[in-house]
Amino acid sequence: MDRRSFFLLNKKTNPSAEQSYAGLRFITSGLAPYAGPWTSAEVAHLLKRTMFGSTKSDIDYFKSMSVSNAVDALLTISAAPAPPVKTYDNTGIAGGDPELAIAAGTTWVNTPTIDEEANDKRIVSWKSWWTGLLINQNRSITEKMILFWHHHFATEASMYRNGIAAYQHYVLLHQMALGNFKTLVRGVTLDLAMLRYLNGYLNIKDAPDENYGRELQELFTLGKENNPNYTEADVLAAARVLTGWTIDKATETVKFDPAKHDTTSKTFSSFYGTTIAGRSDATAGDAELDDMLTMIFNKKVEVSEFIVRKLYRWFCYYIIDANTETNVIKPLALLFRNGNWEIKPVLATLFKSEHFFDALNQGCLIKSPVDLTVGLCREFNVVFPAATDYTHVYNMWGFVQDQGGNMQQNIGDPPGVSGWPAYYQLPQFHEMWINSDTLPKRNIFSDILITIGYMRDGLTLKIDPVAFAKTLPNPGDPNALINDSLAILYRVPLSDASKLTIKKQILLTNQDQDHYWTNAWTAHITNPTNDTAYQVVNMRLQSMYKYFMNLAEYQLS
Repeated sequence: MDRRSFFLLNKKTNPSAEQSYAGLRFITSGLAPYAGPWTSAEVAHLLKRTMFGSTKSDIDYFKSMSVSNAVDALLTISAAPAPPVKTYDNTGIAGGDPELAIAAGTTWVNTPTIDEEANDKRIVSWKSWWTGLLINQNRSITEKMILFWHHHFATEASMYRNGIAAYQHYVLLHQMALGNFKTLVRGVTLDLAMLRYLNGYLNIKDAPDENYGRELQELFTLGKENNPNYTEADVLAAARVLTGWTIDKATETVKFDPAKHDTTSKTFSSFYGTTIAGRSDATAGDAELDDMLTMIFNKKVEVSEFIVRKLYRWFCYYIIDANTETNVIKPLALLFRNGNWEIKPVLATLFKSEHFFDALNQGCLIKSPVDLTVGLCREFNVVFPAATDYTHVYNMWGFVQDQGGNMQQNIGDPPGVSGWPAYYQLPQFHEMWINSDTLPKRNIFSDILITIGYMRDGLTLKIDPVAFAKTLPNPGDPNALINDSLAILYRVPLSDASKLTIKKQILLTNQDQDHYWTNAWTAHITNPTNDTAYQVVNMRLQSMYKYFMNLAEYQLS
């Protein structure tokens, strides 16, 4: 699966550290603006990394732009979406609960409830809604960035079990997706979901809770690889700074209670060399939080390099060798801290660079489960029920979300506070997405959608291979059909011998002349109501696309 190893004819061993991979890379490109070809292949690479899948219409749209303009267009946050709506019944919800007054098809996000059954149903609704946003995303990096931040600031809905907190978590990440990182860290610190997940709302002066104070430094800003680094005493001091923040359950709002706040001064280790003055008034929580964030972000090199590395692994490649560290990570980190922690300029520089479009950075990542499931639906233009048919469309979105979860990427519920291991676990990184359990599930998902479809409540979610083929420039030519299909679906080349075999065995039904497909396609086009003519091309296309999705190349982005 490692395309870089393939190019270098060098089989990987099992290194124990990231730098053991250095000999596989030989990639020396840096952040100079990319000036190479701007074809469908490069556009597809950009879109598959910044969106979920690359549809033909999106490829055509961005191909008409320059590289710089295309990146600028992608780095525009889409408008805030309409909130999720109630698609579930009231079974199991306690009498008198406010949930009972919410009408089907209207939103629940403004109605607090403490009923566990109601909140569990809301979480299901939220996850389906979120999946719908991924499938119906605009031509923007918005949803990919939101998922990145959800991984970085991981929270588990199955643990905090509150629908409004889940929704507000998404809203925060949407609003700040390409904004100021320091401001985002502050927002996450007082986020309803995070306060519940890491017990921040239970953090009081008489019993400081260290959970968030630790993760703020180790996972969210500094990382744990620095030497020197923060200490255990710094974790406790951070916890004391954050005492007093709590949640009003009646209104689902965050508030500060001075009576629960540790008013003494907090002295941090020599790594920081800072003492934060204790305060006791109503603004103490805000003031001390701001002081602590200023202290942390004064470790400019550590914070900037840590975050840039995480962005690089998400969007570019999972191994950072010495050349990449020097030519990409360090200059991007300098840009990040000199730009006062603005995210957008960092990504713009990366995506417009020769390094991002380097041949060794293309087609080398294993698709995450969300990339696979959502990307498949988008690239094949799978038709979902109308948004107004909220019950049925949420059910179908929920099916896609469940499939991603079965493949080990359950949005809303990463497996722990560190996010998904495929983005940080040495030495496997993204190779963890593929194993004896998940690969069959990936193939079953694509097999179902290209054959019988997923059926529920009398509706079927299914790839229409004929409709997809009709979007291509010349589907009547079997060679063009194969090449144009693979240009959308694949990011690595399929050999000419393989394509000839596929053409002959599937499209030509073991005949030798191209006209066996061309005639069949023409018969359907000229008489579209003839079911026999339709089924001839439909069955061949089903077989071909099923075959394409079952090959290893389809798993790469």
